[in-house]
Amino acid sequence: MVSETTAAEEPAFGELLLSLRRDAGLTQAELAEASGMSVRALSDLERGRARAAQRRSTEALADALGLTGAELTLFLDSARQGRLRGARSTPLTGTVALLPTAVSGLVGRAAELDRLRSAALAAPDTPGGVVVSVVGHPGVGKTALAATAAHELREEFPDGCFSIDLRGMDDQPVTPRAALDLLLRALGVPVQQIPLTVAEQTGLFRSLLAGRRTMILLDNAADETQLRPLLARTTGCLTVITCRRALAGLESGRWIWLTALSRTDAASLVGTIIGADRIRAEPEAAAELAELCGNLPLAVRIAGNRLASRPHWTISHLVSLLRDEGTRLAALSAGDLRVRSAFEMSHRRLTGEARLVFRRLALIPGPDFGVEIAAVATGLPDAQVRLYIDELVDANLLQTSAEDGRYSYHDLIRLFASERLAAEEEPGEQGDMHCAVVCHLLDSACQAARWFFPEAITVPGGYSSREDAGRWLDREASGWLAAYRTAVAEGEWRRVIDVAEAMHWYSDVRQRQYPWDEVFELGVAAARELVDRHAEAKLLNFVGWARYMCLLDAESALARHEEALALAREIGNRAEETWALAYLGAVLMRLGRAQEALEHIRPAAAASVEMGFWSAHWSIRAGLGQVLRALGKAEEALAVHRQILAEMELHRGDTNPGTYLTFRAGIFRHIGADLALTGDWPAAAGAHHTARTLAAESGDLTGAADSALAEGKAWRGAGDYPLAIEGLRVALREFTEPFTRWERAQTLAELAAVLELSGDHAAARDHRHDALVLCGQIGNEAAERLAAELGVPPG
Repeated sequence: MVSETTAAEEPAFGELLLSLRRDAGLTQAELAEASGMSVRALSDLERGRARAAQRRSTEALADALGLTGAELTLFLDSARQGRLRGARSTPLTGTVALLPTAVSGLVGRAAELDRLRSAALAAPDTPGGVVVSVVGHPGVGKTALAATAAHELREEFPDGCFSIDLRGMDDQPVTPRAALDLLLRALGVPVQQIPLTVAEQTGLFRSLLAGRRTMILLDNAADETQLRPLLARTTGCLTVITCRRALAGLESGRWIWLTALSRTDAASLVGTIIGADRIRAEPEAAAELAELCGNLPLAVRIAGNRLASRPHWTISHLVSLLRDEGTRLAALSAGDLRVRSAFEMSHRRLTGEARLVFRRLALIPGPDFGVEIAAVATGLPDAQVRLYIDELVDANLLQTSAEDGRYSYHDLIRLFASERLAAEEEPGEQGDMHCAVVCHLLDSACQAARWFFPEAITVPGGYSSREDAGRWLDREASGWLAAYRTAVAEGEWRRVIDVAEAMHWYSDVRQRQYPWDEVFELGVAAARELVDRHAEAKLLNFVGWARYMCLLDAESALARHEEALALAREIGNRAEETWALAYLGAVLMRLGRAQEALEHIRPAAAASVEMGFWSAHWSIRAGLGQVLRALGKAEEALAVHRQILAEMELHRGDTNPGTYLTFRAGIFRHIGADLALTGDWPAAAGAHHTARTLAAESGDLTGAADSALAEGKAWRGAGDYPLAIEGLRVALREFTEPFTRWERAQTLAELAAVLELSGDHAAARDHRHDALVLCGQIGNEAAERLAAELGVPPG
């Protein structure tokens, strides 16, 4: 199948001029000099950007070409016809041509090609045909996908495949009238018979396609207004559109949203350009190269072309050039291909206000953000900034995140936004805006975290409850963590200490979700910079807690708590001395040194009476009960924990409901473990079930799953396998996050044991296998012990 490129009967003036120039053996520069025209004007004529030369210029060209007789007559008449057409139509700036060249080695787009193939197969049976819009970031490979699909599918469209570049990113995109003129000429309509109005052109265009099976590729579209008259809307026709805008206003059609490649596919794309041998020689560098290119096909292809044209370069060398964010976009250029140019075209079409928002959003730390912090960064009201964010999303310069109301840049587009910020904002204003964003995030984080202090009933500020504060901290975690690291880099030591201290109780209910070891270690460093020894002692205890509870690293935790204890005693800080003793009791118990643990935690429990019930006393005494249980003193432990439970009711009015539920759930978990040690399995299961219910009510779903696991173990001890399986499956459904892999492995192992006991040997074998896989991935001592118990070494 061959697509038409011009009207069927007469060559256009530009084509005739090109043919005659070549026959004369002249270059454009030589003909321009001989005729007195500029090379640019001559090029525009030959490429169809101008319909014809003026009469005097035409005569000068004819003289320079040495035309006589019939050739001269044809040349002058063609120019005259072109000028007549130009009087009633804008200059044609698009091109209807053979399909664009398919990309060799298109990588990572199999699913999208399948969707286009399905659309092609559906076109003959779909009234009005099928319209598919391929949209995405600049440089994501929209045209490459569409062109490759068109070549693969051309046999499905025996009546023609047509392609037109609509130049949607130009200052003056192709008008619908000019595009239809080109399409009608490609369909064989003589120039003289092409209607004058867009409505008449559209009607003729659609009537010509009726009953035919054709594909039309409308590449690089500007917007819906440009596209609507060009849609065939006839059965049997497939229209494929590529556009940087979302085209949400099109009344019908299908959308394919292209995103960046996976890292593996991006590295493979480099391999198709430079050869698989070079990739195999430097696999880690190839993976980093893909990451530095943001896995964006245009950037990856440019990087590959640079390496291909410099065979003496290693991949590592190019990686070293790209690591500098300040020069990365400049380095991503090869010949006339430049990543920055692709972004500039989209940026140029934004409104002035949207450009301001685009560059100022680069001030926000972290990978994504919401409207609240965007308003702080831009200095605009929420409603206004939301409007411009929508414009940026439509232009695919911002992308929506998985969570509603969240937005993010592609990594390279963020660098481009930062460049625009540096170029268009005064340095002083940039500094003020940067400070406003960082301070807002950190001040808001501190305020929200204070809701988790045990004795906080209300906290002044913008949060209505503990739950509301928790939602903000979770939603904005990437932002406030990035702002925290920024404060460290900028030496804002007091602010760093304030944040670290504020986060302690919040960290207790989000133990595995965030890098608490890093947060508190940075706090220790800040305290040392300011020689604040009391803050240092407190934060050393926080670091030890994080290493013990979050990283399961008891030895490292022991060292930190011993350091905190020595410092607290040296400076006379009784509170931190008490906490250090309590934490050391917990860590020593974990290390199997229960008697030493008792020697540390007993005096801590006695001293904690002076420290407030909810903020210290109950939890340190609960730790004492835990150590007693580790020593086999179940009844003593049970008495301690039941006494705490009773006292919780007495002090209920001194804390907020969320803290009360969370801490009460913790005590019931201790009581369940105590009862299990006495052999009263049904009572232990009941206590764990109560803990599970309380934790779920408080919103602590991970804690609820922990209790469900313990409940399942207790029911197995009681011999009630159906109830054990029910509880364990509840836990398994919750333990799906990367930070709960260890809990999931334990649950799978326990389920395998119960299923084996209940006679379901096949299911037991499957769960055992899954547990072993996880143990191999985790790779710590506890995982190795569990794998040994399951009968096979991990890995």
